[in-house]
Amino acid sequence: MQVIRYFAVILFISYCTLVHAWSFEDHGEIVYIKNEHLLLGFNSKDGTLRQFDDIAENSPLLTETNTKNSLWQIQLQTPSEMIPLDIFSASRFRIEKVNTRYLQMIWSDFREIDNPDFEVVVSVRLNKNEPVSKWKIYLRGIGERQIEKVVFPKINGLKEMEAEHLIVADWMGSLLKEPRKYMRKNNRNYFGWAYPGHLSMQLLALYNPGKTGLYLSCNDSSAYRKNFGVGLDPQGYLSFQIDNFPEYDTSSDTYSPDYDAIISTFKGDWITAAEYYREWAVQQKWARESRLKNGLVPSWVEETALWIWNRGKVQGVLPPAEELKKRLGLPVNVLWHWWHGCPYDEGFPEYFPPRDGETLFKNQITKAEEQGIKTLVYMNQIQWGNATESWEKENAFQHAVKETDGKTITHVYNIFSGKALTTMCMGSSFWRDKYASLAGKAINDYHVGGIYMDQACLGYLCYDPSHGHPLGGGNYWVKGSGEVTRQIRSSSRSTDKIALSGEGVSECWLPYLDLFLTLQVSKERYAGVEGWQTIPLFQTVYHPYAVSYGSYSSLLSPPYDDLWPKESAPSDTLQLLNESFNEQFLMEQARSFVWGIQPMIANYKDFLATDRKEEIDYLMKLAKVRSQGLKYLLYGEFVRAPEIKVPEKELKISRLSIYAGREAERVTELQGSFSTIYTAAWKSDDHMLGIAMASILDHTFPVKLRFDTKTYGLQPTGEIFLIKENGKEKIGKYHNGKINLTIQLSPKDACILEFTSDNQSTLGNR
Repeated sequence: MQVIRYFAVILFISYCTLVHAWSFEDHGEIVYIKNEHLLLGFNSKDGTLRQFDDIAENSPLLTETNTKNSLWQIQLQTPSEMIPLDIFSASRFRIEKVNTRYLQMIWSDFREIDNPDFEVVVSVRLNKNEPVSKWKIYLRGIGERQIEKVVFPKINGLKEMEAEHLIVADWMGSLLKEPRKYMRKNNRNYFGWAYPGHLSMQLLALYNPGKTGLYLSCNDSSAYRKNFGVGLDPQGYLSFQIDNFPEYDTSSDTYSPDYDAIISTFKGDWITAAEYYREWAVQQKWARESRLKNGLVPSWVEETALWIWNRGKVQGVLPPAEELKKRLGLPVNVLWHWWHGCPYDEGFPEYFPPRDGETLFKNQITKAEEQGIKTLVYMNQIQWGNATESWEKENAFQHAVKETDGKTITHVYNIFSGKALTTMCMGSSFWRDKYASLAGKAINDYHVGGIYMDQACLGYLCYDPSHGHPLGGGNYWVKGSGEVTRQIRSSSRSTDKIALSGEGVSECWLPYLDLFLTLQVSKERYAGVEGWQTIPLFQTVYHPYAVSYGSYSSLLSPPYDDLWPKESAPSDTLQLLNESFNEQFLMEQARSFVWGIQPMIANYKDFLATDRKEEIDYLMKLAKVRSQGLKYLLYGEFVRAPEIKVPEKELKISRLSIYAGREAERVTELQGSFSTIYTAAWKSDDHMLGIAMASILDHTFPVKLRFDTKTYGLQPTGEIFLIKENGKEKIGKYHNGKINLTIQLSPKDACILEFTSDNQSTLGNR
């Protein structure tokens, strides 16, 4: 069998070589490197990539028309102009094949610049026994010029795969089916994601489920600033690229990123890609120093059964939390917006005094604490309102992020007042000290439980030389953000551990933040039902390393800040949404439950317990079941669930601003097909298997499970338990390494099925 496979591979390589030789005979010979998995071919005259073949699947990944696409692009800044360079700018090129799996290419003698010493060197090497290629670029002879951006690698001319799926680590994770069709329909020829920033992990992939996939990543363990991008050319071919941002450093004559680009093939789906990334990711410093993994997260955060996200004055925030805590009988904590004395998205960072006044605010915080309710208060980590008095008085402009032309990054978030916020620089010690002192005041003087640091998991390039950080690229942003969290914690006089939260998720912030707000669970509320779908990509990689919590899930129309213009206030704030959207709420909560996310309800009011009883009861049930299975849904590792056939249903979806609705922009009703039963599988530290299930159906449904225990590292014999809101019970045993089980899910039901090998301990929290 091995001999047959060997000759099949040889014939495939010979065929591809012959075909490409015919196709490119006018453009030079093709120089190949290969291992048993991959075959890469480069033109000997200019270095264009002509072949990228998955040998195991007999699958060429590039179109044969990929003849004039550059592997790299450089933006070279001179005192007078920006000079773009690519491989066709060079008058000289040579290729050096070091061995069968490794080659180097050198471009020199560039017509656009008067510098004979300037060269671009690219090396490509294949791992010995894996479908992995590693790409490196090196620039030398830069002189006193500045390199603003190096696009490398850029893989053009990707052939269309049948039933294509594109996945991106866009915060939690996003999946786009048929990306070419979507991009053409929406007149988009490029998508880009910043890392560190919305790109929470260095990962994107294009694949046909169960067949060949192409995987793009970096082995950067130091959080250097970069972008990942996907492009579509006029011929309909996709491209992958990484934009690298060097530090502006006139003292250095060379540049090379401190990491490799990784381009691999794989067979599977988004879970396969995440598992492959996880092998590398959990060995990195941010995972080793994760606050959750090292027991540094405050215990009250880990014990939280339910979050309330309410806004405004005390009376609309803490009493509802107290009522819900009594109803649930488990820890309930608060994410609190609009507690501050300034208008939201306008007056930052003039948070003090609180809008309820100092005395009332402090008294109510203390009262809530006595009832076991903690508060995370909103304080944007990087924004300063440029219409505030403090902006001028404290010369905030000097410490804001500057672009290459010296301008700030200013944006109007507040559509009602039209006043803008400006992005501050985390590389500026002034801004770090300013923010840390404000957070310290909230913690030490007002006794809040922690700070929700909005926009904390973002990163920017700054070119202001007065800030004391490298200009442009580098990894100073994450370092600065980490320094702020250290300052806040070191200044805390709280007897309990304080919690620091970020918006979104990010691997870079695992050592610095205690929990991460996961709003993509409710993506349909702000982005509709077409296009990008949310997937738990980040949780698949990092769930045991990060507490994720929250959603936009709400049964009411949004509130309106009392400090915004009165004439813009809509008439139906905090009114019940139409009952037709109740299933959307159930769906969001079911997702959160099975994906291992701490549940949250936004805009909670006491009357919902009666007016939306079924929905609130469902939320209570999920929170209670989750609290019984924390070894899986808080500390467990995501694994592929057994294949389960579940029905889908057309649900009505409300799309409306989740912060503040307007009379001119009422609820948009959409419709989409969604699963009615949600499942996910989790492995615990003691090697047990938990399968979480949540149904939003209004009738009983039989769920059939058929799988081999060895798939999950279980012994051939063991016991099966059913975990519900009141505890767990044994429901059977399994034998001979086979699970053959049917469970009847009741209407609006939730549970965790636990599978334990013989001689293993029973369920207990970590």
